[in-house]
Parts: sequence; C-alpha cells; structure tokens
Amino acid sequence: MLAPELPYVTLEDPDTRAFATEDPRAFLRQVSDGAILDEVQRVPALFSYLQGVVDADRRMGRFILTGSSQFELIESITQSLAGRASMLTLLPFSQGELQAANRAVDSVNALLHTGFFPPIHDRQIKPTPWLQDYVATYLERDVRQLLNIHNLGAFQRFIQLCAGRIGQLVNISSLAADAGITRVTAESWLSVLQASHVLFLVRPWFSNLGKRLIKTPKLYFCDCGLAAWFLGVQQAQHLQALPQRGALFENWIMTELLKAQSNRGIKPSLYFLRDKQGHEVDALIQTAPDTFQAIAIKSGETIASDFFNGLNYWRTTLKQHTLVPWIIHGGTAHQNRETATVLPWSDLSPLLDALA
Repeated sequence: MLAPELPYVTLEDPDTRAFATEDPRAFLRQVSDGAILDEVQRVPALFSYLQGVVDADRRMGRFILTGSSQFELIESITQSLAGRASMLTLLPFSQGELQAANRAVDSVNALLHTGFFPPIHDRQIKPTPWLQDYVATYLERDVRQLLNIHNLGAFQRFIQLCAGRIGQLVNISSLAADAGITRVTAESWLSVLQASHVLFLVRPWFSNLGKRLIKTPKLYFCDCGLAAWFLGVQQAQHLQALPQRGALFENWIMTELLKAQSNRGIKPSLYFLRDKQGHEVDALIQTAPDTFQAIAIKSGETIASDFFNGLNYWRTTLKQHTLVPWIIHGGTAHQNRETATVLPWSDLSPLLDALA
C-alpha cells in the first residue's frame, strides 16, 4: 500500500534467495528502479552490494527492506547501510487500528487474552494456539539461537518470571536467582528480548537527566496477549480471577502509548513517576517544554476517589511543570473533571489526540 508501484520480492523463496546469494549484482540490476525486499535478513551479504547501488543513485525511498527478525535486520543495516536508511518499527496492532477495521473485541478480558498480533485478527484465529506456535518458532528457536542458549527450560522460566513481574521495578539479581542463572546472563537475555520486541522497559522521570538514566525501570511485554499466555491464561474468563489482571491492563495501556509515538516515527519517550513513599503516576509523556501528559491506569470498572491520589500529589509536588492529568479505567464512564479527564478503556482517542 505504501509503494504499489514497486515490485515485491521475498527472499523467503528458496530460488530467489539462491539468486540473491550467488549473484547479488545481477539480482539488484533486476530491481534497479527499486523494490520491496521482504525477509531481507536471509541474505546478509546483499546489504554490502545494496550500499553501492544506493550510493550510485541517491534517489530516496527506492528500496523498502522488511524482515521478521529484528535483531539480524538491524545488525546488517548498521554494518552496511548506516546513514542511508530510515528505520520504522512495526509493533502489533493498536486498539484504534482494530476499531477502524471493525475487528476490536468487546470486553477487557477478551482484549487482554487475545492481544494484538496481526495474524490473530487478520485470520480471526484463536489466540492460544497461535501464541503457542509463536513462542515455539520465534522465542524458543530464533531468539534462543541468537543468545546461544542451551538450557531451554531456564530460558522459558526466565520469560515466565518476567511475565509475573509486569509493571514492577526490575530487580535483576532477584530475577536471575529465581531463574537459576547468573546476573550477567539475565542482563544479556533481557537485552536481547528488548531488541527482539518481546519486552520493553519504562524508566522513571526526573528533571535531572543523569538521575533518570540510573534509576530502576519497570518491565512490560510488547503484547499483553503474549504476557497472558506466559501467565497460563487459556480463556478470557480466566482473567477475572487472575491476580495479575490489573498489571496486564496497565501493560496494555502502556503499549498503546508506545504505539502512539512509534507509529508516527517518533522515538518513544515514555516514563513513570514514583517516590519511596509510593506516590505514583503510571505513565508520563512530555508534549511541550514544560508540559506533560500524566496518566493513571486503573483496571477497576467503578471510579474510586483514590484513583486521583497519585495525580494530585505529583501535580502539587511538580509545580514548576504542567501535568495534564488523565485516568484510564476498565469501565465505561467518560468524565471531564477538574482534577482529571477520565476515559473508558474502549475510547483512548482524546488522550492519543493530545499526544499528537
């Protein structure tokens, strides 16, 4: 859709891949006016030849390079096409995209169970078997190979432990001890899971940037459905009694905020506020030099007075900044209060418009 005039070539096809591998110059001559090259990480040697083609003809946007292996793709691009490529990360669908396509689910539990991976919605298949296959073919094969992991059981246990810590401050030493691995190994696994867009970290915000970078981050999954699968959720109704339901709801909202920035080509700048006394704002996004959208995330359906406590505290504490307060909850009420704008889970558009 972005470039309908360009030929589409997939290097997943064995014959095409052999052509590109054995005679890269002839292969690129056939697409000299540009092409969409899919699964391009399958032929890493092609990037060096592509560099020469791009340097000889500086027309921008001739080639669109896509690949399902984020780690290998970035490694090849940074080695051969540094300064010549623009990067766009495609995360799973957003709720707004599904609503526009009339594919959105009708309850919070169904949303948290299903997640947002495209094949589940595009092909309308059940999430549990698809996620099981995704874990087996991507996490346990591709990501594991990148890390050269021999103990699959420890790796599976590590990811399950991460799922049980959604929305919590990351304690690497505790995570490593519970998984039966060293701290160095845990840091390595966590780094690659981030690079593979399985997990992401949200850091605390401080007015002093140096302090911001050394404080403890919180951990989230890039898809709430995948996290729910690792927590053993087999059906949507199982979520009602799940202790981590509130954490999964928070995880989902954090991914929506992440996608709102990433889908506009903006490097995500998502933070949280928390002090040692427990005063917290779940998400903080800067939208002007001294203006921040401050978001409290509550999975409860009924709006309670304590929903506003963290927002009120930090608005009073950070008087030198303007904090625009929002509450997203698991119910249906939409309220414009003096202390905060309250949004239901099914309509995030006012907040996403403010972020734009």
